[in-house]
Amino acid sequence: MAGHFPFSGNNNRVGVFAFFERYGLNAELQAKYYKWWFDWAKAFVMADAGLAAAKGIEFAGNMYGHHAHHGFHLNDQQWCTALIDLGKFINGTIMPKLNDEQLHKLEDDHHHMLDHLVAEAASKPRAKVGETGWFRHM
Repeated sequence: MAGHFPFSGNNNRVGVFAFFERYGLNAELQAKYYKWWFDWAKAFVMADAGLAAAKGIEFAGNMYGHHAHHGFHLNDQQWCTALIDLGKFINGTIMPKLNDEQLHKLEDDHHHMLDHLVAEAASKPRAKVGETGWFRHM
């Protein structure tokens, strides 16, 4: 299923970072990308009575997961880890509930959203990676 989403499969924050780097998404655009997924997942959760009862409270704010609102050792690359947290929920809980038509619509919507962000990235370049790298623990 949907293997081209950055959180698909057995992925981690470095894989998501590589996805953001591939498409030239700076921190602002990474936040927009995350927000798109968060809004999509929240709408899905709230439309499903069982999920709304079990997980609705976790979507009360605007971030999801263990790493919400934390930059700590992530060198301001928190969107990678936040997306992994949200992506694990999407992969494990929402994706199995999608039929083929819903999955194809999601893939199409994702493609168009990503095209829009890539166009926006042309005028908002990413910061260069320093000598140490983003995920080096020092």
